[in-house]
Amino acid sequence: MSSITLLIASTDEHFREMVRESLLNMPNAKLVGEYPEITMNLYVRVLQDLERYPEAALFVDLAGDPEVSLKALEKVKQAAPDLYVVAANYAGDAESVINAVRHGANDFLQLPLRRSDFRDAMARLERTPRRAATGASRLGRVYTFLGAKGGVGTTTMAVNFASVLGQRKQNAVLLDVDWSNNDVAMQIGAGSPQHSLFDLSDSMGRMDQALFEGLALRDSLGFLYMGPPDALLPQGFYLGPVFRELSTFLVEKYESIVVDAGRDINSELVQTALQVSTTVFLVTTQDYPSIRNAQRYLSFLVQLGFTIDQVKILVNFYTKKPSPNLASLDQIQQTLNQPVFYGIPQSNAVLTAINKGRPFVSDREAAGDLDRAFRLFVDKATGRKKEEMAKSA
Repeated sequence: MSSITLLIASTDEHFREMVRESLLNMPNAKLVGEYPEITMNLYVRVLQDLERYPEAALFVDLAGDPEVSLKALEKVKQAAPDLYVVAANYAGDAESVINAVRHGANDFLQLPLRRSDFRDAMARLERTPRRAATGASRLGRVYTFLGAKGGVGTTTMAVNFASVLGQRKQNAVLLDVDWSNNDVAMQIGAGSPQHSLFDLSDSMGRMDQALFEGLALRDSLGFLYMGPPDALLPQGFYLGPVFRELSTFLVEKYESIVVDAGRDINSELVQTALQVSTTVFLVTTQDYPSIRNAQRYLSFLVQLGFTIDQVKILVNFYTKKPSPNLASLDQIQQTLNQPVFYGIPQSNAVLTAINKGRPFVSDREAAGDLDRAFRLFVDKATGRKKEEMAKSA
């Protein structure tokens, strides 16, 4: 029996709850994404989740606002033509069913939803041959750096990653969601920017590229930056949803979004950033407390629905010299049961650059071997070399 991977879009919590409960009774089925709002940007969220789960199907409830929902469904299918969609609505007459199919539905259920009808729809989904759904739209990628503990250099990794992308003329954005520390501003010499993520809650409804770039700070290397306010203020319960909406806007407009998530994995804002990420770099060092925490963080990320392919182990301050206080790469890989993606070498250039308030990649000569190693890491993380080889083939 083939497995079922489902995404669900509905403004009705009772509807979503019934689907959840129904899937619990199907051992080969799992729900991997929920969208409590159906807007014209629904396709962005769907495409992000299809990168993780290309075999997923979408179950969309059209009843909340049928006109908007049908248009949203149409955009989803334009972006991912191979996506299998089950639509549901209270109106079950021939015209309503045909209209749903014309806008992209592969199957249709009438509401109120009966469990037997839902099971039958899932059985039809299982029997239907289908290709993995891949988005035709090219969305920006979200690279999030999460520290296994304090002091592992998470901010330095994020800052210099965005800086290399800026130097390469990529349209990149650097976001700092480490609400307590606000270290990114210091490392790029930004002082106290006039605007912060705190200001976005009043602006998202009318957000466009001109407004965002008016609020963000543009670094001399080319990337845009926005972070927490300079004064330590409460996050507010609304910042998670605001950040999700912001990320939906950003991946449509910018090639790369780089996030410094700090190390507070229990923060709602950090978890939201993780959930919208294309790739999460779990930053650790070779000391045993970092590796132990990395192990705990990996387990938590798996609970959040991440796959091993999405979480990359990044070892900072890497040294090959054996030491009783430091684990080797083999030991790290055995402990975490996952390969190390890359090791960034130790260098005095890091502290020098931080004290100057500029990324170390901005002075390539001073950074020396560190600069070369870091650029190779960025190449591997973004697939740059593969793309260049494909173009020359």
